[in-house]
Amino acid sequence: MSQQRTGHEAGITGRVGAVTPSTVPDFPDLPEATVARLPEYLRALHHLAETGHDTVSSEGLALAAGVNSAKLRKDLSHLGSYGTRGVGYDIEPLVGQIEYILGLNKRRAVALVGVGNLGHALAGYAGFASRGFRIAALFDADLTRVGELINGIAVRHIGDIPEVVKSEAISIAVLATPAGAAQAVADQLVAAGVTSILNFAPVVLNLPEQVDVRKVDLAVELQILSFHEHRKSARGAEQAKAVARGAELAKAVARGAVNGSPVATLGEVAA
Repeated sequence: MSQQRTGHEAGITGRVGAVTPSTVPDFPDLPEATVARLPEYLRALHHLAETGHDTVSSEGLALAAGVNSAKLRKDLSHLGSYGTRGVGYDIEPLVGQIEYILGLNKRRAVALVGVGNLGHALAGYAGFASRGFRIAALFDADLTRVGELINGIAVRHIGDIPEVVKSEAISIAVLATPAGAAQAVADQLVAAGVTSILNFAPVVLNLPEQVDVRKVDLAVELQILSFHEHRKSARGAEQAKAVARGAELAKAVARGAVNGSPVATLGEVAA
């Protein structure tokens, strides 16, 4: 099972561009890379709508989303959106299309397991609600945390997972447990009916193929950034050496000799 695998009801009240299945083409088979970029397009479109825009060019939307315009046009063509020449894209219907494809025209109940420092912060994140998600249940194995109120939700013991997942119709869970507990908790969630997991635990989960898992490892992301910093430092050192070498050669030419021999050009010295 891949650890990076990845809707059809009335639109969420107050959302821009709510659509129904009858207004959207047959559900497209999208490349994973396109799916990963759709939330960025949606974020940019909502910002544009909130600032009074009705339309946006492919170049403008691409800039706001941080991608190139050719890639954006190809991504949106998968949704059946080609824009209008000289005008661009109508924002409201495009928001509706993307929200429909992402299943955001239905507010989804989410369970969060593990309310330590990270889990507690996630439970209090207001951005989930504005993006179509409702934290419906919090769980922890620590009995001293059971009953604690976080954002108005009482923490339940992980033994209550089967009952709560069923009663709240939860299909998505966020896993913020220690690594050693993650697999057992994930198994419990899947047995209860959860079919998608966002995993913050630093471990690869072994789950059935039909369960979609997205893994977020903050340490790995920092290691990737460390690589880029190391590469920038190494390239900077190489450039500094090249500049120093060039300066030495220029001085040699100016003196008219290298190792006691007449020098005609800088190219001859470099050779």
